[in-house]
Amino acid sequence: MTNQPLLGKSALVTGGARRVGRGIALALAQAGADVAITSLTSRDEAAQTASEIESLGRRALAVECDVRSEALVRSAVAATVGCFGRLDILVNNAAVFESAPLESLTLGQWDAVFETNARGPFLVAREALAALRTAEGRIVNIGSLGGMKAWAGHAHYCASKAALHMLTQAMAKAFAPEVSVNCVAPGWIELDESDEWQAAHFALKTPMQRNGSVEDVAQAVLFFAAGPRFVTGQVLAVDGGLGL
Repeated sequence: MTNQPLLGKSALVTGGARRVGRGIALALAQAGADVAITSLTSRDEAAQTASEIESLGRRALAVECDVRSEALVRSAVAATVGCFGRLDILVNNAAVFESAPLESLTLGQWDAVFETNARGPFLVAREALAALRTAEGRIVNIGSLGGMKAWAGHAHYCASKAALHMLTQAMAKAFAPEVSVNCVAPGWIELDESDEWQAAHFALKTPMQRNGSVEDVAQAVLFFAAGPRFVTGQVLAVDGGLGL
């Protein structure tokens, strides 16, 4: 592989304005891809991330999009293909995370998490499929260790990510042989706003003796985006062994 294995390709990263999504978008740009990002409420952060992508010598596009909306998703995909002329890589990163006791979880809370975390990736992948098939492209879904391990205080989140893991495998069968579909499932990822006590707690529980970083997740996405097309239907835990 060259230093820019994605040169000449384009990518769409949902929720790509900040945090993990931003790291993924910048890693794809560093690997040579032109990158479109979607955001819902992070307009300023999206503009900043797009500027950083352009500073790497790549084309960038920032699109406001609610992945729960069929019409807005269709528009965002069309804008990406219209801007870059093609779509090779889709990263379904947009998600919501919430803590709530299962016994008092409301129907509204349940539906809100599933609308973004499970329905969103389905909608974006469906709308992007024609362009991805033409390019013999890749889909990388961002799941979670919570989709593999039950967390009592996050039942709706865990269930939504487990659904995304299964959707990944169903997509891998349905979209083959033109499109490979895989999933990166991060464990505890340390962010600027991470609680120090929680960060220390999870680092002690992790065999690798540290928490994950945005770069760890981005590199796993790059493996699926630029690695062997024959790898499909896989859910890769990026957790330092936390889930063992």
